[in-house]
Amino acid sequence: VQLVESGGGLVQAGGSLRLSCAASESTYGINAMGWYRQAPGKERELVAAITSSGGSTNYADSVKGRFTISRDNAKNTTYLQMNSLKPEDTAVYFCRAWDVLMRTYWGQGTQVTVSS
Repeated sequence: VQLVESGGGLVQAGGSLRLSCAASESTYGINAMGWYRQAPGKERELVAAITSSGGSTNYADSVKGRFTISRDNAKNTTYLQMNSLKPEDTAVYFCRAWDVLMRTYWGQGTQVTVSS
């Protein structure tokens, strides 16, 4: 499975961005999807995750109420809607997938920069 992120960019604080993660093949064999981020000098951290059906989601405390993860299995795409962005949200955002055998796949990342 290849994952390709898009939608990153430069935005002012308080603004919004929507990230997309497109999978190279059907996501019906994917157990869960997640978004991670890594800021300079910091470890990569989980931002949000969603189960295969989309029925269960999980968020980092720092983004709860501001970010929403969703997926469209018909389009093999997972989204991260980011609202009320803060400068501390600046990072490279990565998409991750786990298949039914719990093998993991990563995208190449997309840069999100939030100016104050």
